[in-house]
Amino acid sequence: MASRAKKYLGFNDHWLMLFGIPIVSYMIAVLMFGHMFDEDVYWNISKCSLIGVVYVSVYWFVFRELFIFYRKKFPELKESASRIIYQIGTILIVYFIIKVLMDVVMHNFLHTFLDVEHPKGPATVIASLTVSFFVISIYETIFFYTQLQTSITEKEQLERENIKSQLEGLKNQVNPHFLFNSLNTLTYLIPEDQDKAVSFVQQLSKVYRYILEIKDEKLIPLTEELKFLDSYIFLLKERFGENFQIKVDIPEEFLSYKVVPLSLQLLLENAIKHNIISSLKPLTIEVFVEKGKLIVRNNLQKKNQVMNSTKAGLQNIKNRYSFFSNKKVEVLSTSEYFIVMLPMLKISRKAKLSVS
Repeated sequence: MASRAKKYLGFNDHWLMLFGIPIVSYMIAVLMFGHMFDEDVYWNISKCSLIGVVYVSVYWFVFRELFIFYRKKFPELKESASRIIYQIGTILIVYFIIKVLMDVVMHNFLHTFLDVEHPKGPATVIASLTVSFFVISIYETIFFYTQLQTSITEKEQLERENIKSQLEGLKNQVNPHFLFNSLNTLTYLIPEDQDKAVSFVQQLSKVYRYILEIKDEKLIPLTEELKFLDSYIFLLKERFGENFQIKVDIPEEFLSYKVVPLSLQLLLENAIKHNIISSLKPLTIEVFVEKGKLIVRNNLQKKNQVMNSTKAGLQNIKNRYSFFSNKKVEVLSTSEYFIVMLPMLKISRKAKLSVS
């Protein structure tokens, strides 16, 4: 019950009901039965407050369920105006339905039993509606405050994830193994093919420049990630030759979709790190689109000994995607393939800014 309330109301409202129902009940008693407090004040206050508790409890729990219903129906912050309009309209209708039923029940039983005159007139309706909307405003205020706090927390966490992504990408590029292999390849190319050596240096500079340029980007078009991938693949092909094969097949209509930066590079680095690459066992990586998802698949030929894996790259990609979409990054390992399925997002600039 508590987790359900917190999920849809934005907070655990048990404490609010615990203190709110008695307080509001007393306010209702004063507004509706204040004229009875002159004589035998303690007894009359007790009787009227008891009636108020019954009224308030029924309305409170019914309205609370309406809040939860409309929070489910309009979960996004941008839908708040629609949610509140529907909420107010429904509450007004439900209020009068409950009032008719409660008046009959309370008049025939509790009012008669306690010998308390049933309040009548528009003033009682206005008073009870005023109190009802006061309670509603408390729920909405707390909900918006918790949403704001959540948004601030998520923004800070997203910034941390982006920094981690940049560091992860830079670490993969400048770690001693990568530098040693790149310089080794360059040393071989210079006497053998100076033109190719120049191209190698140019592509290497593009890789570093791209990592520096995207440091402030949360999402980038797939076409930009693929351009960067071309440079990165060039370096890998020079390093591994025909032992490394990659096939990229992305239909043009998907190029404008967005992905998290360096996601493809991290996945390629992950495949190289964990799999044998040799003339007898070439590593083949495929990048393609299937059922609206960007698929990165490599043939599985695990090394007997690999460096300890923290899975930080995959987890980083998953965490960053979770800020922009409910769609999950899926990972599948079979006897033949290791497959990662990335959601492709179609997010407008306005929506992007709202989550950044």
